[in-house]
Amino acid sequence: MNNTIENIARVCHEANRAWCIANGDHTQKEWHFADQWQRDSAIAGVYFAIDNPDAPDSAQHDAWMADKVKDGWVYGAVKDATAKTHPCIVSFDQLPEHQQAKDKLFRAVVKSLA
Repeated sequence: MNNTIENIARVCHEANRAWCIANGDHTQKEWHFADQWQRDSAIAGVYFAIDNPDAPDSAQHDAWMADKVKDGWVYGAVKDATAKTHPCIVSFDQLPEHQQAKDKLFRAVVKSLA
């Protein structure tokens, strides 16, 4: 894998983690402690953002959600990696504003670093 892509993914992950903390969500682990599936998800997100620079923020979310569903994740009120449930497996317009902002933040980080 391209080292630059992984570095961008790490920065995106940490930016999202900081955003989560600022919004009261302290469940995100630092990059080097994050589960491999979470790191892989960030890396896939970077590739999507680079390959689709003009896509709307909703497309970033749609790509993330499609990957999750393909891996067996379903909607659930609580994020649970063991049960593969996640409250963000909904359409972009159904996400709370602070969750929509995470996709915007992710894309902005990729755009600034790629």
